Amino acid sequence: MKGIIGKKIGMTSIFTPDGKQTACTIIEAGPCVVTQVKTKETDGYSSLQLAFGDKTEKHSIKAETNHFAKASTAPKKFVKEFRDYNIDKALGETVTIDIFTEGEKVDVVGTTKGKGFQGVVKRHGFGGVGQQSHGQHDRQRAPGSIGNSSDASRVFKGVRMAGRMGGDRVKLKGLKVVKLFPEKNYILISGSVPGHNGSIVLIQK
Repeated sequence: MKGIIGKKIGMTSIFTPDGKQTACTIIEAGPCVVTQVKTKETDGYSSLQLAFGDKTEKHSIKAETNHFAKASTAPKKFVKEFRDYNIDKALGETVTIDIFTEGEKVDVVGTTKGKGFQGVVKRHGFGGVGQQSHGQHDRQRAPGSIGNSSDASRVFKGVRMAGRMGGDRVKLKGLKVVKLFPEKNYILISGSVPGHNGSIVLIQK
C-alpha cells in the first residue's frame, strides 16, 4: 500500500480535447513528513506514520513536540499510519503526490458531512405515509408502523427510523487520478469525495 494525507479544496471540471467533461475533486495532498517507521522486527508489522498540516508549538503537548523533533520537523495537526507501505522512506523524509501517476485508480477515505437529526424521508428515502385525512395534517413524512402490537410486542433492532445522519467514515474505491499539479501539491480525482471543503481525506493505492 502507498498513500498520502490531503485536504479537500473543492470541485471543478476537466475537459478533454474532444469536449468531454469530467467532474473532479481538488485535493491538496502533502507534502507529508515521515514521523515514524515501524518494522516487523521491532513492532511486529511494517508501516509508515505520515504527518500533515503545521501546528504551532504553543498548541502542542510536550510528547508531540518531542515525537516530531525526532523527525526534525515542526509539530503537525494530522497523523496517519499506513501499513505495508511499498515505498522505502526514512525518518524525516517527505511524501508528495509524485507517488501517484495520472490515470491510475486510487481509494479515497473521508468523513461525510454531518446532517444532524433527520427523519426517515431524508435519512432512508421513505415516501412518507401519504395524503392527509381526517384532520391529520402532520402525517406526510411520518414513518408509519414500526412493529407488531400483540405477537412480538416490541420493536425489532435495526428498524430504519429517524436519527443522526452523516458524519460517517466512508471509503470510495476505484477513483481515477485525472491530473497532477506537483508545484501546488494538487491532485485532481474523478467524481466526488466525501466531506466538506477543508476536510481531511486519505488517498490510498
